[in-house]
Amino acid sequence: MDNLNVLIVEDSSADSDALVKVLFSNGYNVVGVATSYKEALDLFYKNKVDVVVVDVFLNGNPDGIHFAETINAAPYVSKPFVFLTSSNDRQIFEKAKLTRPFSFLLKPFNELEILYAIEMAVEKFNSQTNVFFSQEQNTVVTNEYLFVKKGKALKKVLISNIVYIEVEERYCNVVTEKEKFVILISLTKILNLLDASKFYRTHRNYIVNIEKVVEIIPADNLIMLSGNHKAILSNKYKDFIKKLRVL
Repeated sequence: MDNLNVLIVEDSSADSDALVKVLFSNGYNVVGVATSYKEALDLFYKNKVDVVVVDVFLNGNPDGIHFAETINAAPYVSKPFVFLTSSNDRQIFEKAKLTRPFSFLLKPFNELEILYAIEMAVEKFNSQTNVFFSQEQNTVVTNEYLFVKKGKALKKVLISNIVYIEVEERYCNVVTEKEKFVILISLTKILNLLDASKFYRTHRNYIVNIEKVVEIIPADNLIMLSGNHKAILSNKYKDFIKKLRVL
């Protein structure tokens, strides 16, 4: 499982250097190393992150747990994470467990253990009940809605409620103002399912619902969307502005 983007949250340079070495040698991309809660959040929101390796204690405080709680609570951005710690405090473990980590490893970490933990975290995260694998199961798609698996049922999602779609390799993150769904589907297929008069490709990884556009900032290659969402506008697709009625 290579080409995944990993954020490391670790205040020990010796441990973070060892993690970076292991991850790089096994084909992972390290998007950054944070040594504090504030820096961790900053890097998390500024980078495309697939999984996080988090030290429970940062500068003597259990801020790794605080970080996990924060990203769990943030809408649309939750990502799988693995805890690392040298602490054997049972109370700390119980508190960390409440954040639902995908693994909990003790230092000094073993190379295979960390690699397996990261791989399992990503696989388990993508197999949760809000993930719908459209290529493996039947789906109903009309001009007005699609059904997405959630729990033991298929949830009806109005296509008009979709704010944007972000493509990540074989997956599409379908984002409405209230929810996010992960669908295993190709970019070509999802484009064929959408109304071309309402959904525009603005970047190789972004499709936006023109009815949800709040503001377009060409100089910053940025599109502001309803619900405080953002999408990228690349130079290649700026021609889509010509299709709009601009006064």
